[in-house]
Amino acid sequence: FGGAEHMIAQALAHPASGFIGADGFLNAIGKALVAIDDNDLTNVRLQHGDASELLDWLPDAAFTRIDLLYPDPWPKRRNWKRRFIQNDNLARLARILKPGGELRFATDIDSYKSYALLRVQRSNDFAWTAETADDWRKPWGGWTRTRYETKAIREGRTPAYFIFRKET
Repeated sequence: FGGAEHMIAQALAHPASGFIGADGFLNAIGKALVAIDDNDLTNVRLQHGDASELLDWLPDAAFTRIDLLYPDPWPKRRNWKRRFIQNDNLARLARILKPGGELRFATDIDSYKSYALLRVQRSNDFAWTAETADDWRKPWGGWTRTRYETKAIREGRTPAYFIFRKET
């Protein structure tokens, strides 16, 4: 969850919903804990570690939405196997999403955009919801800009915002 900006904003906007954030960096956990405490949030749980560690532990059809925002792009081709969007992780995400649930994915790395889109479209578990080009060029409703997005825009990279619906 990086700086936790998006997760905290979502938790504040939807106090009746529960949120789970995962990050492997202790500083990110600390920043999120401060924001949770400052806002008296009781609907957020944190996992210190890679989000993939949670996937097998979580129950089937437990989530309405999963937001995967600016994950490590592993830009060198030889490291693409480390990217979070992989066939096995897509199947695991599909298992924990309710039918009709959404996987939302944001990235500013061109190679990751096409890489992820190709893998998700090959999956029988998800359908891309875009109907026009602007559907993936503009943030979805309720979007909160993250520090990673701010940095990407400052450095001239264009973010993409994909929404994939879990097929029933």
